[in-house]
Amino acid sequence: MINLLILPLLIPLVTATVLIFLTKSVGAQRVISVISTIGTLAASIVLLLTVKNEGIQTINVSSWEAPFGITLVSDMLSALLVTTTSLITLCVILYSFRSIGASRERFYYYSVIQFLLVGVNGAFTTGDIFNMFVFFEVMLMASYVLIVIGGTKIQLRESIKYILVNVISSALFVIAVALLYSVVGSLNMADISQRIAEIGQLPILTVIAVLFLIVFGLKGAIFPLYFWLPGSYYAPPVPVLALFGSLLTKVGVYSILRSYSLFFYHDQAFTHELLGILAIITVIIGGIGAIAYWDVKKIIIYNIIVAVGVLVYGISVATEESYKGMVFYTIHDMIIKAALFLLIGVMIKITGTSDLRKMGGLMKKYPLLGWTFLIAAFALAGIPPLSGFVGKLLIVRGGFAEGEYVSSLIVLLSSLVVLYSVIKIFMNGFWKAPKEYPGEDSQPVTFLWVPGAILVLTSILYGVGAEVMYPIISQATDALVNPTIYIDAVLKE
Repeated sequence: MINLLILPLLIPLVTATVLIFLTKSVGAQRVISVISTIGTLAASIVLLLTVKNEGIQTINVSSWEAPFGITLVSDMLSALLVTTTSLITLCVILYSFRSIGASRERFYYYSVIQFLLVGVNGAFTTGDIFNMFVFFEVMLMASYVLIVIGGTKIQLRESIKYILVNVISSALFVIAVALLYSVVGSLNMADISQRIAEIGQLPILTVIAVLFLIVFGLKGAIFPLYFWLPGSYYAPPVPVLALFGSLLTKVGVYSILRSYSLFFYHDQAFTHELLGILAIITVIIGGIGAIAYWDVKKIIIYNIIVAVGVLVYGISVATEESYKGMVFYTIHDMIIKAALFLLIGVMIKITGTSDLRKMGGLMKKYPLLGWTFLIAAFALAGIPPLSGFVGKLLIVRGGFAEGEYVSSLIVLLSSLVVLYSVIKIFMNGFWKAPKEYPGEDSQPVTFLWVPGAILVLTSILYGVGAEVMYPIISQATDALVNPTIYIDAVLKE
């Protein structure tokens, strides 16, 4: 059982190390990457089932008992996120075979993706706030390589901004952790929660809560800290964009959720109200960007910002129902964002452009791609019975129950804005008069379509099977609503 918890970190770590020595053989890198990621996904699913049946799993690294040692914790929320991350990474790796290009593949591409997987899964699994920083850095180091790999002019320009922002946020992260440690004298997240409950939310803790919000807000791209995201995410190739768009911002949002439900839930009048205001502005800004652009990548990138706002709003309401909706919506959004990025990647491959005004008529030659995109678009906008509907409904209902009518209405109306922005891609890219695209017949359209289709199918099953998922989502929110469940499991009280 102990090995099970560490496998989603250990498998990609070992794989990443092995792949460093295989740069000459792209074929071997591909095979090992796929087998390893399938192994990570299988281990994640088994772990999820174990948590479902046996409760929260913990492991004390080096046998130091909590709260003194480094603890890894897999509750249902963590297990769900790790499983989703592993599935998305597998699909992106498959997509990369025919799209990323051999020059990038030889430059440690698959190795770096495995390191990214270690960082993301580690951030979801750690029970230690300093270790969360360490896993953040592993994730960011990998993302620095992925954002510049290939060395195009736009990548080099945008990577400077991306790295600068993340270096500053990492420095703030260390300062915030040091301040928190100076007040409570512990780094174990369960122990921190217990100690804050004993001493109460001192004014300094509210300051620390805001500092953590700045750190995680920069990672998760909430207003006004989202400024770096549209340009930075636009620069790398589509498979890298799919990984970034579906995973990296969600790590920031998860960190806000974990810290605000476990540590900073005492002075909600200030911290959660601030969170709610920023969330709604984030939704509005993202919506404006999604409507304004005619570039397919930019439209979906701004939809990332909309989703981050919706998720953070779910955290700010802080009721059982809003937490359920937020967890449900997080998993939906990770899957559907990755799917949409991969599908627009196929459109860009065929047409040779990401400008919607230069596209048209793709439906005639590629009906499967068109209908898959339309289903993904409806899911993103939250059309029932697809997966986006349930999560958003629960978040909005939670908001209404707390009397937050204006904010809840804005979240609800954001669905129309999102729907308009993605239907614009569908109408212009697929329905308009057909155009000639030089070299389109040589593109591996079917091969590239399959990974996106797998994710869309997963999203459909997730939405239609909402009733089956509901007890699992409820189990994931139990520890958020009642932190003592998490504390008791970690500290074995």
